[in-house]
Amino acid sequence: MAPCMTTSVKRVGASGQISLGKEFAGRTVLVESTEPGVWVIKTAHTIPDSELWLHQPEAAARLERALAAIDQPPSEGDLDALERHLRTQP
Repeated sequence: MAPCMTTSVKRVGASGQISLGKEFAGRTVLVESTEPGVWVIKTAHTIPDSELWLHQPEAAARLERALAAIDQPPSEGDLDALERHLRTQP
């Protein structure tokens, strides 16, 4: 898909604000200042600090393994082996 380039003229209000339009109401945006008087505005999603761990490579790999296990057929367990394993855990 080709990038969509449009230009519009906005006036900065007395309080220093501009309106991007109702289609962006409530959205989070990144505002990058590339040089004095030049801004690049991008829509963005933010991640709460309490969920950042989910996006770390180790956690992502563990989640992928867990999701892959959902598709596996159940197998017979060895409760004695599980008990031995649990006793050796700190």
